[in-house]
Amino acid sequence: MKLLIAEDDPLFRSMLRSLLEAEFELVEVADGLAAWEALRAPDAPRLAILDWMMPGLDGPDICRMVRQSAELSGDYLLLLTAKQDLSNVVDGLEAGADDYITKPFRVQELKARVDVGRRVVELQSALADQVHELQRAMARVRLLEGFLPICSYCKRIRDSRDHWQDLEPYLSEHSHATFTHGICPDCYQRIMQPQLVDAAQR
Repeated sequence: MKLLIAEDDPLFRSMLRSLLEAEFELVEVADGLAAWEALRAPDAPRLAILDWMMPGLDGPDICRMVRQSAELSGDYLLLLTAKQDLSNVVDGLEAGADDYITKPFRVQELKARVDVGRRVVELQSALADQVHELQRAMARVRLLEGFLPICSYCKRIRDSRDHWQDLEPYLSEHSHATFTHGICPDCYQRIMQPQLVDAAQR
């Protein structure tokens, strides 16, 4: 998973790199404008550690901009700050941060908080995949709700490519339906019973 580190202090950036590079594909920037561009890039990181104070844009500014963007709303943002006052923490969370950690940080705490972010992003991705699959299933259902051109004699269905197809494979292809086969009473009397009688008379 990609992780953005936005930190203007080279020492802290180097510390974060050494702690996280074994578990993440890191994208590193040294100012807020570069962080914002990195989050908007194709295949951008969805997990980010943002320093509170940076040139260009600060961490809370980036959080607000991310939360105003529908495309980035699922990003997980962790603020890194030297501000330890409760009001500052509240300000950061109200700006849109998902979590925060104070400098100087403890290694175990940093890794634990980043790991929470990774799990959240992974769960969101899995949920998005399920929603996409549900939308595809609903599209197939809607397809079956419309008029179906069907032959009056052989009962085959004409598909969107103007090919005639047997009913059973058509429904299997366009829905999650599976089929079991039996004989209805009318067909039993009309088809099967005469065959049984004929076989018994031979």
